[in-house]
Amino acid sequence: MQIPYELIGKAAIYVFITVFVLAAVVLLFAAISFKRRKLMFPGFFLFLLDILYGPAKFICRTFFIRETLVDEILIEFRNAVNREKYLKEQGKKILIGPHCMRSPKCQSRCEPRIGYICTACGLCKYAKIKKACDKAGYLLFIIPGDRFVRKILALHKPKKVLGIACFEELNESMHAIAPLVPVQGIPLLKDGCYNTDVDLDEVIKKLEEDRDV
Repeated sequence: MQIPYELIGKAAIYVFITVFVLAAVVLLFAAISFKRRKLMFPGFFLFLLDILYGPAKFICRTFFIRETLVDEILIEFRNAVNREKYLKEQGKKILIGPHCMRSPKCQSRCEPRIGYICTACGLCKYAKIKKACDKAGYLLFIIPGDRFVRKILALHKPKKVLGIACFEELNESMHAIAPLVPVQGIPLLKDGCYNTDVDLDEVIKKLEEDRDV
């Protein structure tokens, strides 16, 4: 039996074009909704963008659009979808942040299962974040890598998680954590592996919002 390579090739091209167009349309509507801060049908767009994540990233690369825009949009939709359940959930709550936000002069040690222990020395924003965490009843974990997230979840079994990270890592972590416990995320203002930054007011707002519920 002769294999219809030409037919298979045409079918593959049609599938590629269909996926490309669908991803472009979904990304466009999601981006408009995100820019206007009026998230329409967040659950629906979150589902579609998760499926079309790769093609959406490809579109951004093709048209020289910042690739992390896809992750940024997904974070906002994840926050919207999980927000109500997150605020209603009671029990142990934790904040997980990246070690790259620490001051270069930080002397805190890294524990093998929970990451760095903040001493609130005042050299970086973690001192104020720790103070806000204490007031809101959150445990603070400062981690050097994604593998610590799984360790902390297994060890402490929190009922909700607030995360701080760069766009891609935060989106991936929220995607993995959301089926287990309610999660909210705050992306870094400045990413990289050294001397990163976050909107401190946004972090404190998230913590106080949960405390006031």
